[in-house]
Amino acid sequence: MGFRVAIRKTSSSGQSPGVVQVTAAANANMGNIGPSRGAKGVKATKFIFVSGGVVSSLGKGLASASIGSLLEARGLKLTIQKLDPYLNVDPGTMNPMQHGEVFVTDDGAETDLDLGHYERFLSQRTTRLNNATSGQIYQTVIHKERRGEYLGGTVQVIPHVTDEIKARIYACAAGLDILIVEIGGTVGDIESLPFLEAIRQLRWEVGHGNAISVHVTLVPYIGTAGELKTKPTQHSVMKLREIGIQPDILLCRSSRPIGPSLKQKIALFTNVLPDAVFSAEDVGCIYEVPIRFHEQGVDDKIADLLNIWSRAPELTGWEQVVRRMKDPKTEVDIALVGKYVELAESYKSLNEALVHGGIANECRVNLRHVDSEEIERKGTAILESADGILVAPGFGTRGTEGKIAAARYARENSVPYFGICLGLQIAVIEFARNVAGLPGANSTEFEPNGVYPVIDFLPEQRNVTDKGATMRLGAYPCVLTPGTKAAAAYGSHEISERHRHRYEVNNAFRDRLIEHGLVVSGASPDGRLVEMVELKSHPYFVGCQFHPEFKSRPQAPHPLFRSFIAASLRARADKRQRPSPQPEARAIA
Repeated sequence: MGFRVAIRKTSSSGQSPGVVQVTAAANANMGNIGPSRGAKGVKATKFIFVSGGVVSSLGKGLASASIGSLLEARGLKLTIQKLDPYLNVDPGTMNPMQHGEVFVTDDGAETDLDLGHYERFLSQRTTRLNNATSGQIYQTVIHKERRGEYLGGTVQVIPHVTDEIKARIYACAAGLDILIVEIGGTVGDIESLPFLEAIRQLRWEVGHGNAISVHVTLVPYIGTAGELKTKPTQHSVMKLREIGIQPDILLCRSSRPIGPSLKQKIALFTNVLPDAVFSAEDVGCIYEVPIRFHEQGVDDKIADLLNIWSRAPELTGWEQVVRRMKDPKTEVDIALVGKYVELAESYKSLNEALVHGGIANECRVNLRHVDSEEIERKGTAILESADGILVAPGFGTRGTEGKIAAARYARENSVPYFGICLGLQIAVIEFARNVAGLPGANSTEFEPNGVYPVIDFLPEQRNVTDKGATMRLGAYPCVLTPGTKAAAAYGSHEISERHRHRYEVNNAFRDRLIEHGLVVSGASPDGRLVEMVELKSHPYFVGCQFHPEFKSRPQAPHPLFRSFIAASLRARADKRQRPSPQPEARAIA
C-alpha cells in the first residue's frame, strides 16, 4: 500500500525544536503519493536508492549529486534525500572533527554535509525533508506510542520504524519526477539495517520500473600484486542481496580505470548486467564526475531502467567549470584560519566556496588551513605568504586569541580579510581592543563577566537551555548600506542569507565602534542586528554574521567569495609595490 502523509512543525510537546514530524495519516490536500499505487491523476515518482559498501567515505554523496545533476540536465524535476543511521536527532551538536561540517538549509534544518554536495550540483534548494536520521525516526515513533497512536499494539522495527522511514521518503518525493535517496553508512552496519529494509519494501510497493538500486563499492588496487581486486565488491553485493536488495547498477570506486574484462567478472559474480557496471575512478576535480559518468552512459542506463524519456543533458556549464579549474590564468594563496583544520570536511562548504571564487576569477586557489592555536604559539609570521585571510566559523574559546591575532595582522598590513560568523565577531573584538579604545573587549561566549562584552547573546537566546536546534537558524533578510563593499559585491541592497549563531554584536557598543571607523554595511530590516561589517580605509576587510558558503555553487559563485578572491588577487599583484608586512613573531600571551 502507499502512504498518505502529513507534515507538521513540532511544538513544545517534547519533540526537539526544528524537527519535522511526518506521519502516515490521511491528508486530503496531498493525496496518496505512493507513486505507482498513487491516487488517480497523481504523477508517479521514480526512485533511485544509492547505497555504499566495503568502506565509508567512498563518495556516495558525490555520486548521488552527480547522477542528480545529469538527470536535472535532462529536464527532470528531482531532489536528493539523505538517510543517516546515527541516533542523533541532527548533527547540530556533533563535533565537526567527528562528523564534518553542519550544513544549514533555508528553513533552518541542521543537516549532513552531503546536502551541501546536493545543492552545489543541483539547482534545487534542500529543506529539512531532505535529511532524516535514526534519531528523528525513533523519536517520532516513541512519541506516537506515548500518545497511543498504535492502539495498544507492540511497537516494532517492522512495521513501525520502517513505515516511518517510508513515510518520510514519500513526503520528500511529492510532486517530483525522481527522488534520489542516499542511505548513509556501509552495507553490513547494524545501524543502517532498518533503512535498507524500508527501501526493500518500498521498491516492492512502487513496482518494477519505478525504483532502482545503485551500489557504490570499492575495487582496490593492490600494489604488491599489481592488479585491481574485485573480491570486496563481490562480498559487498552479497551482503546487500542477503538483505533482499539486488543492485541494478554498480559504481566501482578505484584509483584507476576498470577495464571491460574486469567489469565482466564483476557482473558475473554480482548478477548485475555488464553494461550496468561502471568505473568511478578518482578525479582531480570533483565537478568532473558528472561528465565522466555521462561519457560512460550512467544516465542513459538509469533512463533505460526507469523507462524515462527525456532530452540529452546539456553539460556545457560543467565543462566550463572543469576547464577553468584545470587551466587557470593565475593563482592566489589563501589562509583559512580555524580550529578544526585537522579534518578538511569540517569546512567542506567553505573550501568549495573559495574554489568557486577562484572559478569566477579564473584563478587557482591555493588553500592553506592554519590552526589558530599554532598562531598563538608561533605568532602571525605563518600568515606572511597569504594573499588573503579567511577566519572561519566555530564555537568555544580554544584558539580564539590566535584568530584575533590573525584579524589584527590583516587589518594592520592591508591584507584582504573575510570573517564569517565567528570571523565577524573576531574582527569586532580585535577592532574594539586595538582601535576603539576598549582594552580587554571580548565575547560573553569566551568571557562571561568581561568588562567590555562587545559580542553578547542574542536577546532571545538568554534563557535557552537546550543545545539542539535552538540557535538562530536558517534564512533571514539583510539590508545592505549603499556605497559599501558589501553592496557592491551583491549588486543589491536587499539579500537573504543562512544563519547559525547565538551571539551577535552588542548594540551597547555599536555607536562607539562606528565612531572609530567600523562600518555596519548590513543589518536586519529592523536595524536591530548587525549582519555585516567592513573597514572603509582598508582594501578589503569584510565580515558577515551569516554563512554565505552554504549558497555558493560552482556555476554560480557567491558574490562575497568572488569579491574576496578578486581582492586577494589585487593584493598579490600589489605585493611587489609595497614593503613586506611586519608579522608578529612572538607567541600570543
